[in-house]
Amino acid sequence: MSATDSFTLDTSTVLCIAFALSFMPIAYLLSKTFIPAHRTRDRILFFWHAYDALTHLFIEGSFLYECFFSYATIAGIHNTEPFFLNRPDRIYGPAYGSGPSARIWQEYAKADRRWAGADLTVVSLELLTVFLGGPAALYTCYLLYRSSNPNISAPTRGAAKGSLWLIASALATAELYGGFMTFAPEWLTGSSQLATEDPVYLWLYLVFFNTLWVFIPIWVLWEAAKELRGAFVAAEAGSSRKKQ
Repeated sequence: MSATDSFTLDTSTVLCIAFALSFMPIAYLLSKTFIPAHRTRDRILFFWHAYDALTHLFIEGSFLYECFFSYATIAGIHNTEPFFLNRPDRIYGPAYGSGPSARIWQEYAKADRRWAGADLTVVSLELLTVFLGGPAALYTCYLLYRSSNPNISAPTRGAAKGSLWLIASALATAELYGGFMTFAPEWLTGSSQLATEDPVYLWLYLVFFNTLWVFIPIWVLWEAAKELRGAFVAAEAGSSRKKQ
């Protein structure tokens, strides 16, 4: 890939990184507020899904906003088909915005240039992420609260728990699929759009901020599999006792 400017830590960059990480303490405080202290796994799950929802809705939601509403007008037709929003006279994307949300994605685009513009694959994935993934993560938080609330009846908690693992599993699978579809094109083309030669862009922007959505969804699926197995074992054991 072509050479990329080295990472520079200035005030704007610090603010962008700080904003991206600011949802972690918010999610932590929410988990402490809504999940009892003795339910450690539920607190971790709540923390993750709250952070997931906030990131999808606010950070990635801002990317979609910039893609649809920030643009530069070009004289004549210099683009090649297909044209985003069928506008050959415009180039869309965060690179052409001037607000705080545009600045966040201009910073991340130093590591992955696709996020500076309205890359069709990225925008398509983000539409699903923001409008389905974000609400699903919020709903998972609600189900975690319901399933761990001792003031709610046992049947209601059980019903919430069943829905919880269904939604959480679907969301985790979608996160893994979305991550693969985001980076597979780059793996197949020699990472042509990624700044892999700069260690900060590689390990902080690309690896850290993206592998969170790999390892944690895998763990969620593992926990869901254990819950599913336990439920079927208990059901079979109860059925065997009734037959005796």
